[in-house]
Amino acid sequence: MHIQLNNVGKKYQKEWIFRHCNYQFSQANAYAIIGPNGSGKSTLLQAIAGSMHLQEGTVTMMDDQSKIIPVEEWYQQVAIVAPYLEIIEEMTATEFLTFHFQFKKRVHEVSIADIIQIIGLQQAANKQIRYFSSGMKQRIKLAQAIFSDTSLLLLDEPCTNLDASGYALYQQLIAQYCQTKIVVVCSNDLQEYSFCKHQLKITDYK
Repeated sequence: MHIQLNNVGKKYQKEWIFRHCNYQFSQANAYAIIGPNGSGKSTLLQAIAGSMHLQEGTVTMMDDQSKIIPVEEWYQQVAIVAPYLEIIEEMTATEFLTFHFQFKKRVHEVSIADIIQIIGLQQAANKQIRYFSSGMKQRIKLAQAIFSDTSLLLLDEPCTNLDASGYALYQQLIAQYCQTKIVVVCSNDLQEYSFCKHQLKITDYK
């Protein structure tokens, strides 16, 4: 799969957040969207996800045969981690992941119990998420996205609230489970995007 940004532009009121952005994201590659806080990184990420209206240009998603994927089917291809996305805190970790994977295909080689063990939450598997620390909640967010069998993984500040062991887990999950995906990371933290071989500087499109 690959994704093409075709002269995309977004503005709020009369101010352009970004404009004239042309870029291609290809399968089995990792990309970092970098720029100052408030520069529009998250907005561009949402445009790539198909959840943001653009004033100019188009985002095109194509499969391996270069056939255009209809926008209404994008959700099957996209998994996302972002600070503004909530999880259902009344559920336990096991219940939440079971619920999530009713809507997204799960990578085949791991069970939900395996996922919980891999992210180090086996002792809290049956505890309601509302009692989790912020770091534990972030691990659940990472798990529901990374273990979804999608072609596109979007990561907006993915290590928010994680400690050193959480950062190490993040790097391990990316290395082990994301090599065949398109991975796009929005961040100003090098530890979050150090594995990305490609960088898109949002300030180049002002």
